[in-house]
Amino acid sequence: QVQLVESGGGLVQAGGSLRLSCAASGRTSYFSTYTMGWFRQAPGKERELVARISRSGSDIYYADSVKGRFTISRDNAKNTVSLQMNSLKPEDTAIYSCAAARITQYNYWGQGTQVTVSS
Repeated sequence: QVQLVESGGGLVQAGGSLRLSCAASGRTSYFSTYTMGWFRQAPGKERELVARISRSGSDIYYADSVKGRFTISRDNAKNTVSLQMNSLKPEDTAIYSCAAARITQYNYWGQGTQVTVSS
């Protein structure tokens, strides 16, 4: 089992920045074997994949809506994955969650952290 805990959410004005972190605990020896993803869900909307990073960090995906503004990174030695969010927009307001996938299915999820961007 792997437990994931997010931090770094909060309230920010449009154009501002936030950095989200996700720390893994439990069977962290397997952390480097997981693909890690950041998801978000806004009220009344479906959950969407925002960014994804491969086990080694060499393969990265971004949703079109955040490309050029968000940066995902991971530190396998520290069992963490981060999401740097710049030029935030009100439409980025959502609960952000990190998740770990062993192969293609995300097996482990954090509880989420609220990000609110005011206009």
